[in-house]
Amino acid sequence: QVHLVESGGGLVQPGGSLRLSCASSGIIYAANAAAWYRQTPGHEHELVATITSGFNTRYADSVKGRFTISRDKASNTLYLQMNSLKPEDTGIYYCNTDPPYYDHFQARTFWGRGTQVTVSS
Repeated sequence: QVHLVESGGGLVQPGGSLRLSCASSGIIYAANAAAWYRQTPGHEHELVATITSGFNTRYADSVKGRFTISRDKASNTLYLQMNSLKPEDTGIYYCNTDPPYYDHFQARTFWGRGTQVTVSS
């Protein structure tokens, strides 16, 4: 059974930091690339950061230099370290494969519940 469980979100002041974690059923471990996405009301999931099985990383321009994606294959965990947070970083953050995992049994793209990040003073 596929599962993606994100954690670590919360309310933080501008300039603060958070570290998000993602536990998965193995689809992250098996994928060529894993990623963090962000969704805000009325918008689609936005790709924030990607990491390949070879540990190459890529970031959205808006987060370059502030966010760091990493993965621990031994524990099958994906992380997103977020520093110097800005109000525009606010949103629900999801982990997934890149491209996102398609569940053929349910005929839809699979998403976990995400973790809410709110950056506000």
